[in-house]
Amino acid sequence: MTTPPPALARRLGLSDAVIIGLGSMLGAGVFAAFSPAAASAGGLLLFSLVLAALLAWVNAWSSARLAALYPQSGGTYVYGRERLGPFWGYLAGWAFVVGKTASCAAMAMTVGAYLWPDQSRLVAVATVLLLVAINLGGVQKSAGMTRVLVVITLLALVAFVGLAARDALAGDGTAQALLGSAPATGWAGVLQGAGFFFFAFAGYARIATLGEEVRDPARTIPRAILAALGIVLVIYALVAVALITGFGASWIADHSAPLAAAADTFGVPGFGAAMRAAATVAAVGSLLGVILGVSRTTLAMARDRYLPGTLAAVHPRTQVPHHAEIAVGVVVIAVVLVADLRGAIGFSSFCVLTYYAIANASAVTLPGATWARVVAAIGVIACLLVAWLLPWTSVLGGAIVLTVGIIVYVVRRAMLAGG
Repeated sequence: MTTPPPALARRLGLSDAVIIGLGSMLGAGVFAAFSPAAASAGGLLLFSLVLAALLAWVNAWSSARLAALYPQSGGTYVYGRERLGPFWGYLAGWAFVVGKTASCAAMAMTVGAYLWPDQSRLVAVATVLLLVAINLGGVQKSAGMTRVLVVITLLALVAFVGLAARDALAGDGTAQALLGSAPATGWAGVLQGAGFFFFAFAGYARIATLGEEVRDPARTIPRAILAALGIVLVIYALVAVALITGFGASWIADHSAPLAAAADTFGVPGFGAAMRAAATVAAVGSLLGVILGVSRTTLAMARDRYLPGTLAAVHPRTQVPHHAEIAVGVVVIAVVLVADLRGAIGFSSFCVLTYYAIANASAVTLPGATWARVVAAIGVIACLLVAWLLPWTSVLGGAIVLTVGIIVYVVRRAMLAGG
C-alpha cells in the first residue's frame, strides 16, 4: 500500500492570502519598473500600464477559476497537468521554478543595490539566507512578516502620492501633460513597456501556489487573488499619474530609481532616504513571497517525480517543505553570484509569461460561459506576444532553458517507463 505524501497545514485565512499577494506585487517592481517601461513606451507610458493591468487581470481571472477547482500547492503546474496533460503541467512548473528563481535573484540584488551598493552581492546573499530561515520557521511567520513589510511599503507610497499631489496643486511649473514629452517607439515599444510593468504585477499567482495551506481554498483563493490585484492596480495608477504629471516620461526614463529621485525634490528632509529604505523593505517582502511560491511548486513537482523525491519532504514540526526551501535558496544564491540584474529580470519575465500562457490555455478547457473561454484565449495570445517582444537576449536565454526542461522531461519519462 502506497503511503500518501505528507500534507501541508491549512493555516492561512483570506487576509493572510491577500497580504502574501500584496507582498509579492508591492515589491521591487513598483520602484524599478517605471524607468525601463518609460524608455520603451515614451509618452505612451500610461498605455503600457493599462495593457499590463489588463493582462494581469486576464491571468488573475483564469488563475482564480482554476484555483477554485484545484486548490493544491503548485498553481499552474497542477492546472496544466489536470486540464492539458502531464507535459504542459511540467512545462508550466519548470517555467515557473526557473523564471521565479531568477526573479528571486533580481529582487535580492535590488536589496543589495539600495542598501549597500558597494557590497550588493554580499547583501543579496545575506538577505536570501535570512528569508529562507524565516520560511523554515513556518508559513504563518512568513505571512506575519509580509504583513509588516506591506504596511511599510503602503505608507511610503501613500506619502509619495500625497506630496506629488501637493506640488502639482501648488502650480510650480513642473507638471507635464499625461502623455509626457518623450516620443513612443511605436506599439512594439508600448507592448515591451507592458512587459516591464507585468514584472511588477505578476506576484498575485503566489496565492494560488499556496493552495494547500489556505483554509476554504475554493472560496478564499479567487477572492484573495482579485482583491490583491485590485488594490495594487489602484496604487500603481496613482504612482504613475504622480510621476508623469510631475516629471514627464523623459525624466522617468533617465532615472533608474525614479521614486527616490522624485522624493528628493519634494523639499521634505529625509524623505528621499525614506523612499530608498521603503524600496529595500518592499524588495525584501516580495522576495519572501516569491521564495514561498517557488518552494511549493518544487514540492509539487517532486511529489510527481519530475524532481528529486527528497524535495517533497515536509518538516514534521513546522509542516513546511524544508528541503525545497533550502534547495531554492542555494540556487538563488548561485544566480546572484554569477548573473546581473537586467539579465535576471528579462529571463524571469519570459519564463513567467510562458507560465501564464499555459494557465490561460488550461482555463480555456473549463466548462462555463463562452465569454470566459474567449477571455482565457486572449490571455494565451497576449502572454506569448509580450514574451516574444522582450529583448532578444531574454527570449533566447528563456527558449534555451525551456528546451533543456523539455529534454529533462523526455529523459525522465523514459527512465520511469524503463524502471
